[in-house]
Amino acid sequence: MLSLVAAVAALIAAAGVWWERPVPEPAPSLPVIAEHQPPPSASSTAAARELVISVVGRVNRPGLVRLADGARVADALDAAGGAAPGTDLLALNPARKLSDGEQVLVGVAAPPGAPVDGGVQAVPGVATGGAGPGSAVDLNAATVEQLDALPGIGPVTAQRILDWRAAHGRFTSVDQLREVSGIGESKFAKLKDLVRV
Repeated sequence: MLSLVAAVAALIAAAGVWWERPVPEPAPSLPVIAEHQPPPSASSTAAARELVISVVGRVNRPGLVRLADGARVADALDAAGGAAPGTDLLALNPARKLSDGEQVLVGVAAPPGAPVDGGVQAVPGVATGGAGPGSAVDLNAATVEQLDALPGIGPVTAQRILDWRAAHGRFTSVDQLREVSGIGESKFAKLKDLVRV
């Protein structure tokens, strides 16, 4: 009888231990957090800007080319397949920065009356942006000699204008001449009506 009571007590104790065992609970589901993308910085926006340039004349693939912001004439020439064999590129400034919507003429003269820029290739016997009587000198196309012919501009200041153009790209305003070393207010006053952009 005692054995039976002990067996029943052991059974009840075992059942109690089994009943009180720890039961794993499922982990609560966590909310999904969307990956945070920082807003694009000004530098990445500028880097993504694209220039559309028209390259015409003696190139292997004339037409529109798309280039990254900050591209130079040499990049446009490469994108157009390079110059045709025998093209004289001496008057072409390959280091000049380009601006969106610009046209680069290679090995041909600009049409009469069209503005001439620093990318125009000189053709023997054809003027390419000089200052004729009564015409203003294009700051984006003029050579050292053409700038040197202006009043108060010698070869040193003329070269500084070309250096500014190579470093900053096209002149967008005649007023930017004031940024060129050696051109003060009095000299600028003499020049402003003799030049254009």
